Amino acid sequence: MGKFLLYILSTILVIWSMDSVNINQIFKKNKIIEAMIFYFLLGISLIYLVTNFFFDLFTSLKIF
Repeated sequence: MGKFLLYILSTILVIWSMDSVNINQIFKKNKIIEAMIFYFLLGISLIYLVTNFFFDLFTSLKIF
């Protein structure tokens, strides 16, 4: 249950923080699908990394 809650919280945190990044300047013009796929994969990766970081941190500190 603890890791599921961390996934929910990190999803909210990552989506909120990625909203401030303008990735349109990174990609070429008319590459909308590629930019969306990259943005999605980047978000999933960040959610996974943030969740596992906090879970390992809390586990090592014996909070969970």
